[in-house]
Amino acid sequence: MRLDNYNLGTYTPGAPYWKQLLWYFIGSPLVESYWLPLNNFKVSLLRSFGAKIGQGVRIKNGVRVKFPWRLTVGNHVWIGEDAWIDNLADVTIESHACISQGVYLCTGNHDWNHPDFKLIPAPIYIQESSWIAAKSIIGPGVTIGRGAVLTLGGVTGRSLEPMTVYAGNPAEPIKKRKITDIRM
Repeated sequence: MRLDNYNLGTYTPGAPYWKQLLWYFIGSPLVESYWLPLNNFKVSLLRSFGAKIGQGVRIKNGVRVKFPWRLTVGNHVWIGEDAWIDNLADVTIESHACISQGVYLCTGNHDWNHPDFKLIPAPIYIQESSWIAAKSIIGPGVTIGRGAVLTLGGVTGRSLEPMTVYAGNPAEPIKKRKITDIRM
């Protein structure tokens, strides 16, 4: 491959340059900050940069978001410490999903067969009531089915079926998920 010939092709970050600069130098450091453990402030700041975020969302310290204008989060979502939403393409996290600490959501890859290492962005879609456990990695173009679980350190580059628990690298199904309703 010839990295000296690399270019973005038709890809754009999706926001004007001034907005990208404001995000990189002001917004991102404040959202990522351990000195400001103010959840509502972080949610408001992400919204002000174009993220669509529902009610009751918890964003912990150290969370990194590449492009907030490409982020959609439903209601009552938890995003754990040091999660990295590397969203060159859209990332959608539906309601009641849990993104645990250290999770990496990667929406971009490169074509290793292309001589100029062409960028290939693809969205990630995490459906309602899913749990992505600590230190897991999800690759570009993946859909996590409703209620699916990717266990501790799991890695997937393919979509996961609903209500199924996956483990390993690459993630493989290990059992069906059963939720017992214990509410009175």
